[in-house]
Amino acid sequence: METAPLLFELGRARPTTRQIADLVKAGGADALTEAVHRADAARYQEVRCRSALNAVKGMPFDWTLNPYRGCTHACHYCYARRYHTQFELGADDEFASMIFVKTNLVDVLRRELAKPSWENAYVAVGTATDCYQPIEGHYRLTRGALEALAEFRNPAGIITKGPMIVRDRDVLADLSERAGCTVYISVPCVDEDVWRALEPGTAPPLQRLRAVRQLVDAGIRTGVLMNPIVPGISSKPSRLERTIKAIADHGAAFAGCNVMFLEGGTRDHFLRWLSDAFPHLSDGYRELYARKYAPASYRKEVLTMVEALRAKYGIGARERTNEHARVREAPRVHEQAMLAWRD
Repeated sequence: METAPLLFELGRARPTTRQIADLVKAGGADALTEAVHRADAARYQEVRCRSALNAVKGMPFDWTLNPYRGCTHACHYCYARRYHTQFELGADDEFASMIFVKTNLVDVLRRELAKPSWENAYVAVGTATDCYQPIEGHYRLTRGALEALAEFRNPAGIITKGPMIVRDRDVLADLSERAGCTVYISVPCVDEDVWRALEPGTAPPLQRLRAVRQLVDAGIRTGVLMNPIVPGISSKPSRLERTIKAIADHGAAFAGCNVMFLEGGTRDHFLRWLSDAFPHLSDGYRELYARKYAPASYRKEVLTMVEALRAKYGIGARERTNEHARVREAPRVHEQAMLAWRD
Protein backbone atom coordinates (compact mmCIF):
# COMPACT_ATOMS: atom_id res chain seq x y z
CA MET A 1 0.00 0.00 0.00
CA GLU A 2 1.32 3.42 -0.92
CA THR A 3 2.09 5.66 2.04
CA ALA A 4 2.33 9.42 2.25
CA PRO A 5 5.85 10.88 2.51
CA LEU A 6 6.88 11.97 5.99
CA LEU A 7 9.56 14.43 7.04
CA PHE A 8 10.56 12.03 9.77
CA GLU A 9 9.85 8.31 9.87
CA LEU A 10 6.90 8.07 12.27
CA GLY A 11 5.56 4.69 11.19
CA ARG A 12 3.20 3.61 8.49
CA ALA A 13 0.84 6.39 7.38
CA ARG A 14 -2.90 5.79 7.36
CA PRO A 15 -4.23 5.04 3.85
CA THR A 16 -6.44 7.47 2.02
CA THR A 17 -10.02 6.53 1.15
CA ARG A 18 -8.98 6.21 -2.50
CA GLN A 19 -6.31 3.67 -1.55
CA ILE A 20 -8.89 1.77 0.48
CA ALA A 21 -11.24 1.56 -2.49
CA ASP A 22 -8.41 0.25 -4.67
CA LEU A 23 -7.53 -2.41 -2.11
CA VAL A 24 -11.13 -3.60 -1.78
CA LYS A 25 -11.61 -3.64 -5.54
CA ALA A 26 -8.59 -5.90 -5.88
CA GLY A 27 -9.18 -8.22 -2.93
CA GLY A 28 -12.51 -7.55 -1.25
CA ALA A 29 -12.99 -6.51 2.37
CA ASP A 30 -10.50 -9.17 3.46
CA ALA A 31 -7.77 -7.05 1.85
CA LEU A 32 -8.14 -4.52 4.67
CA THR A 33 -5.71 -6.33 6.91
CA GLU A 34 -5.18 -3.29 9.14
CA ALA A 35 -8.86 -3.02 10.08
CA VAL A 36 -9.27 -3.92 13.76
CA HIS A 37 -12.06 -5.54 15.74
CA ARG A 38 -13.22 -3.81 18.88
CA ALA A 39 -15.94 -4.74 21.38
CA ASP A 40 -18.65 -5.09 18.74
CA ALA A 41 -18.87 -7.19 15.59
CA ALA A 42 -17.55 -4.44 13.30
CA ARG A 43 -14.05 -3.85 11.95
CA TYR A 44 -12.59 -0.35 12.01
CA GLN A 45 -10.22 0.93 9.35
CA GLU A 46 -8.37 4.14 10.15
CA VAL A 47 -7.94 6.40 7.12
CA ARG A 48 -6.58 9.84 6.23
CA CYS A 49 -8.99 12.38 4.81
CA ARG A 50 -7.79 15.10 2.46
CA SER A 51 -10.69 17.37 3.40
CA ALA A 52 -13.01 17.50 6.38
CA LEU A 53 -15.63 19.84 4.91
CA ASN A 54 -17.50 18.42 1.93
CA ALA A 55 -19.38 20.63 -0.52
CA VAL A 56 -22.77 19.15 -1.46
CA LYS A 57 -25.61 19.95 -3.83
CA GLY A 58 -29.32 19.20 -3.67
CA MET A 59 -29.41 19.41 0.13
CA PRO A 60 -30.75 22.13 2.45
CA PHE A 61 -27.13 22.93 3.33
CA ASP A 62 -23.96 23.47 1.33
CA TRP A 63 -21.35 21.82 3.56
CA THR A 64 -21.22 18.56 5.49
CA LEU A 65 -18.85 16.97 7.98
CA ASN A 66 -18.70 13.21 8.61
CA PRO A 67 -16.04 11.72 10.92
CA TYR A 68 -17.04 8.14 10.04
CA ARG A 69 -18.19 6.19 6.98
CA GLY A 70 -20.32 3.11 7.51
CA CYS A 71 -22.51 2.80 10.60
CA THR A 72 -23.10 0.08 13.18
CA HIS A 73 -26.63 1.38 13.71
CA ALA A 74 -27.43 -0.76 10.64
CA CYS A 75 -30.78 0.91 9.88
CA HIS A 76 -32.28 -0.98 6.96
CA TYR A 77 -33.70 2.14 5.31
CA CYS A 78 -30.55 4.27 5.60
CA TYR A 79 -29.91 6.26 2.42
CA ALA A 80 -26.17 6.25 3.21
CA ARG A 81 -25.91 2.54 2.47
CA ARG A 82 -25.45 3.40 -1.17
CA TYR A 83 -22.35 5.46 -0.33
CA HIS A 84 -20.46 2.33 0.72
CA THR A 85 -20.42 1.22 -2.89
CA GLN A 86 -18.04 4.12 -3.55
CA PHE A 87 -15.46 2.09 -1.62
CA GLU A 88 -16.24 -1.06 -3.63
CA LEU A 89 -18.05 -2.43 -0.57
CA GLY A 90 -21.57 -3.81 -0.36
CA ALA A 91 -24.59 -1.91 0.91
CA ASP A 92 -25.74 -4.89 2.99
CA ASP A 93 -23.79 -6.23 5.98
CA GLU A 94 -20.53 -4.49 5.05
CA PHE A 95 -22.19 -1.11 5.60
CA ALA A 96 -22.61 -1.97 9.29
CA SER A 97 -19.51 -4.11 9.78
CA MET A 98 -16.73 -2.12 8.04
CA ILE A 99 -16.39 1.39 9.44
CA PHE A 100 -13.89 3.96 8.17
CA VAL A 101 -12.49 6.34 10.79
CA LYS A 102 -11.01 9.66 9.59
CA THR A 103 -8.39 9.95 12.28
CA ASN A 104 -6.96 13.27 11.06
CA LEU A 105 -10.35 14.95 10.60
CA VAL A 106 -10.08 17.48 13.44
CA ASP A 107 -6.66 18.77 12.35
CA VAL A 108 -7.82 19.05 8.73
CA LEU A 109 -10.99 20.83 9.83
CA ARG A 110 -9.05 23.43 11.82
CA ARG A 111 -6.89 24.18 8.80
CA GLU A 112 -9.96 24.60 6.60
CA LEU A 113 -11.78 26.83 9.08
CA ALA A 114 -8.68 29.03 9.37
CA LYS A 115 -8.47 29.73 5.63
CA PRO A 116 -9.16 33.38 4.75
CA SER A 117 -11.49 32.17 1.97
CA TRP A 118 -13.76 30.30 4.39
CA GLU A 119 -16.86 32.39 5.16
CA ASN A 120 -18.24 30.56 8.21
CA ALA A 121 -20.89 28.76 6.20
CA TYR A 122 -23.39 26.57 8.01
CA VAL A 123 -22.07 22.99 8.41
CA ALA A 124 -24.29 19.91 8.78
CA VAL A 125 -22.59 17.26 10.92
CA GLY A 126 -23.46 13.57 10.61
CA THR A 127 -25.38 13.57 7.35
CA ALA A 128 -23.79 10.51 5.72
CA THR A 129 -23.45 8.22 8.75
CA ASP A 130 -24.07 8.78 12.42
CA CYS A 131 -21.45 10.95 14.09
CA TYR A 132 -22.43 9.53 17.51
CA GLN A 133 -22.39 5.84 16.69
CA PRO A 134 -20.72 3.91 19.55
CA ILE A 135 -17.14 4.16 18.23
CA GLU A 136 -17.26 7.93 18.90
CA GLY A 137 -16.77 7.03 22.55
CA HIS A 138 -13.29 5.83 21.65
CA TYR A 139 -12.14 8.29 18.96
CA ARG A 140 -14.02 11.44 20.10
CA LEU A 141 -13.72 12.93 16.62
CA THR A 142 -17.18 14.48 16.70
CA ARG A 143 -16.44 16.26 19.96
CA GLY A 144 -13.15 17.53 18.57
CA ALA A 145 -14.90 18.81 15.44
CA LEU A 146 -17.56 20.62 17.49
CA GLU A 147 -14.86 22.22 19.65
CA ALA A 148 -13.18 23.51 16.48
CA LEU A 149 -16.47 24.85 15.10
CA ALA A 150 -17.12 26.65 18.39
CA GLU A 151 -13.60 28.08 18.47
CA PHE A 152 -14.02 29.50 14.95
CA ARG A 153 -17.59 30.67 15.67
CA ASN A 154 -18.98 28.58 12.84
CA PRO A 155 -22.73 27.72 12.89
CA ALA A 156 -23.67 24.06 12.64
CA GLY A 157 -26.44 21.49 12.88
CA ILE A 158 -25.97 17.95 14.18
CA ILE A 159 -28.05 14.95 13.12
CA THR A 160 -27.87 11.76 15.18
CA LYS A 161 -29.63 8.75 16.67
CA GLY A 162 -26.95 8.49 19.36
CA PRO A 163 -27.79 9.45 22.98
CA MET A 164 -24.03 9.83 23.47
CA ILE A 165 -24.54 13.39 22.25
CA VAL A 166 -25.48 14.43 25.80
CA ARG A 167 -21.81 13.89 26.71
CA ASP A 168 -21.01 16.98 24.63
CA ARG A 169 -23.74 19.32 25.83
CA ASP A 170 -21.07 21.66 27.22
CA VAL A 171 -19.53 22.07 23.75
CA LEU A 172 -22.95 22.32 22.10
CA ALA A 173 -24.00 25.05 24.52
CA ASP A 174 -20.78 26.94 23.77
CA LEU A 175 -21.31 26.58 20.02
CA SER A 176 -24.93 27.71 20.40
CA GLU A 177 -23.82 30.84 22.20
CA ARG A 178 -20.92 31.68 19.88
CA ALA A 179 -22.41 30.97 16.46
CA GLY A 180 -25.68 29.04 16.54
CA CYS A 181 -26.34 25.32 16.77
CA THR A 182 -29.37 23.09 16.30
CA VAL A 183 -29.51 19.39 17.19
CA TYR A 184 -31.74 17.00 15.25
CA ILE A 185 -32.37 13.70 17.03
CA SER A 186 -33.75 11.02 14.71
CA VAL A 187 -36.68 9.10 16.22
CA PRO A 188 -38.80 7.68 13.38
CA CYS A 189 -41.12 5.68 15.65
CA VAL A 190 -41.41 4.87 19.36
CA ASP A 191 -43.01 1.46 18.82
CA GLU A 192 -40.42 -1.04 20.04
CA ASP A 193 -41.31 -3.76 17.52
CA VAL A 194 -40.80 -1.26 14.68
CA TRP A 195 -37.55 -0.04 16.25
CA ARG A 196 -36.13 -3.55 16.61
CA ALA A 197 -37.02 -4.43 13.04
CA LEU A 198 -35.83 -1.27 11.28
CA GLU A 199 -32.97 0.02 13.45
CA PRO A 200 -31.27 -3.03 15.00
CA GLY A 201 -28.09 -1.27 16.16
CA THR A 202 -29.57 1.90 17.65
CA ALA A 203 -30.49 2.94 21.17
CA PRO A 204 -34.18 2.57 22.12
CA PRO A 205 -36.40 5.45 20.96
CA LEU A 206 -37.27 6.61 24.46
CA GLN A 207 -33.58 6.77 25.37
CA ARG A 208 -33.09 9.11 22.41
CA LEU A 209 -36.03 11.22 23.55
CA ARG A 210 -34.53 11.47 27.03
CA ALA A 211 -31.45 12.88 25.31
CA VAL A 212 -33.72 15.48 23.68
CA ARG A 213 -34.98 16.52 27.10
CA GLN A 214 -31.44 16.78 28.53
CA LEU A 215 -30.23 18.92 25.66
CA VAL A 216 -33.28 21.20 25.79
CA ASP A 217 -32.78 21.61 29.55
CA ALA A 218 -29.17 22.58 28.83
CA GLY A 219 -30.39 25.44 26.61
CA ILE A 220 -29.58 23.78 23.27
CA ARG A 221 -32.18 24.07 20.54
CA THR A 222 -33.14 20.46 19.90
CA GLY A 223 -35.88 18.82 17.91
CA VAL A 224 -36.79 15.49 16.37
CA LEU A 225 -36.76 14.18 12.82
CA MET A 226 -39.24 11.33 12.33
CA ASN A 227 -37.33 10.40 9.19
CA PRO A 228 -38.19 8.22 7.51
CA ILE A 229 -41.80 7.19 7.88
CA VAL A 230 -41.82 3.68 6.41
CA PRO A 231 -45.07 2.75 4.62
CA GLY A 232 -46.99 -0.11 6.18
CA ILE A 233 -44.58 -0.36 9.11
CA SER A 234 -44.29 2.95 10.97
CA SER A 235 -47.00 4.80 9.01
CA LYS A 236 -50.00 3.47 10.93
CA PRO A 237 -51.99 6.38 12.45
CA SER A 238 -51.80 4.97 15.98
CA ARG A 239 -48.01 4.68 15.75
CA LEU A 240 -47.65 8.16 14.34
CA GLU A 241 -49.72 9.60 17.17
CA ARG A 242 -47.81 7.73 19.89
CA THR A 243 -44.54 8.98 18.44
CA ILE A 244 -45.61 12.61 18.15
CA LYS A 245 -47.08 12.61 21.64
CA ALA A 246 -43.81 11.21 23.03
CA ILE A 247 -41.82 13.86 21.15
CA ALA A 248 -44.02 16.58 22.66
CA ASP A 249 -43.78 15.07 26.14
CA HIS A 250 -39.98 15.28 26.01
CA GLY A 251 -39.93 18.99 25.19
CA ALA A 252 -38.71 18.93 21.58
CA ALA A 253 -38.60 22.39 20.04
CA PHE A 254 -39.84 21.09 16.69
CA ALA A 255 -40.56 17.90 14.77
CA GLY A 256 -40.17 17.14 11.09
CA CYS A 257 -40.75 14.10 8.96
CA ASN A 258 -40.80 12.67 5.48
CA VAL A 259 -41.74 9.42 3.83
CA MET A 260 -38.92 7.01 3.00
CA PHE A 261 -37.33 7.10 -0.43
CA LEU A 262 -35.33 4.29 -2.02
CA GLU A 263 -32.48 4.47 -4.49
CA GLY A 264 -29.26 2.72 -5.40
CA GLY A 265 -27.81 0.16 -3.01
CA THR A 266 -30.26 1.20 -0.30
CA ARG A 267 -33.20 0.18 -2.47
CA ASP A 268 -31.73 -3.24 -3.20
CA HIS A 269 -30.87 -3.87 0.43
CA PHE A 270 -34.22 -2.70 1.80
CA LEU A 271 -36.34 -4.74 -0.62
CA ARG A 272 -34.31 -7.89 0.10
CA TRP A 273 -34.72 -7.31 3.83
CA LEU A 274 -38.44 -6.60 3.43
CA SER A 275 -39.02 -9.88 1.58
CA ASP A 276 -37.67 -11.73 4.63
CA ALA A 277 -39.03 -9.59 7.47
CA PHE A 278 -42.38 -8.46 6.01
CA PRO A 279 -43.05 -10.67 2.96
CA HIS A 280 -46.72 -9.70 2.86
CA LEU A 281 -45.66 -6.11 2.02
CA SER A 282 -43.36 -6.97 -0.89
CA ASP A 283 -45.92 -6.76 -3.69
CA GLY A 284 -47.31 -3.48 -2.38
CA TYR A 285 -43.82 -1.99 -2.22
CA ARG A 286 -43.06 -2.88 -5.81
CA GLU A 287 -46.11 -0.86 -6.79
CA LEU A 288 -45.64 1.98 -4.29
CA TYR A 289 -41.94 2.33 -5.11
CA ALA A 290 -41.99 1.91 -8.84
CA ARG A 291 -39.78 4.99 -8.72
CA LYS A 292 -37.43 6.52 -6.16
CA TYR A 293 -40.24 8.20 -4.21
CA ALA A 294 -43.66 6.99 -3.16
CA PRO A 295 -46.44 8.76 -5.12
CA ALA A 296 -47.01 12.40 -4.20
CA SER A 297 -50.61 11.65 -3.22
CA TYR A 298 -49.47 9.09 -0.65
CA ARG A 299 -46.80 11.37 0.78
CA LYS A 300 -49.30 14.22 1.04
CA GLU A 301 -51.75 12.01 2.92
CA VAL A 302 -49.12 10.96 5.46
CA LEU A 303 -47.70 14.45 5.95
CA THR A 304 -51.17 15.97 6.37
CA MET A 305 -51.86 13.49 9.15
CA VAL A 306 -48.56 14.30 10.82
CA GLU A 307 -49.22 18.04 10.61
CA ALA A 308 -52.61 17.57 12.29
CA LEU A 309 -50.97 15.59 15.10
CA ARG A 310 -48.25 18.19 15.52
CA ALA A 311 -50.95 20.83 15.94
CA LYS A 312 -52.84 18.62 18.39
CA TYR A 313 -49.81 18.19 20.66
CA GLY A 314 -48.41 21.69 20.21
CA ILE A 315 -45.02 20.76 18.83
CA GLY A 316 -43.19 23.82 17.60
CA ALA A 317 -45.38 26.18 19.61
CA ARG A 318 -43.12 26.43 22.65
CA GLU A 319 -41.18 29.63 23.18
CA ARG A 320 -37.61 29.39 24.41
CA THR A 321 -36.95 31.29 27.63
CA ASN A 322 -33.33 30.36 28.33
CA GLU A 323 -31.14 33.22 27.11
CA HIS A 324 -28.32 30.76 26.43
CA ALA A 325 -30.45 29.02 23.79
CA ARG A 326 -30.03 31.96 21.40
CA VAL A 327 -29.76 30.74 17.83
CA ARG A 328 -28.85 33.12 15.04
CA GLU A 329 -30.73 33.62 11.82
CA ALA A 330 -28.64 31.41 9.50
CA PRO A 331 -29.12 28.22 11.53
CA ARG A 332 -32.85 28.94 11.83
CA VAL A 333 -33.16 29.24 8.05
CA HIS A 334 -31.40 25.90 7.66
CA GLU A 335 -33.60 24.41 10.37
CA GLN A 336 -36.70 25.04 8.30
CA ALA A 337 -35.04 23.43 5.30
CA MET A 338 -33.91 20.46 7.35
CA LEU A 339 -37.47 19.74 8.44
CA ALA A 340 -38.29 19.05 4.81
CA TRP A 341 -35.17 17.01 4.12
CA ARG A 342 -35.93 13.51 2.92
CA ASP A 343 -34.07 10.87 4.96
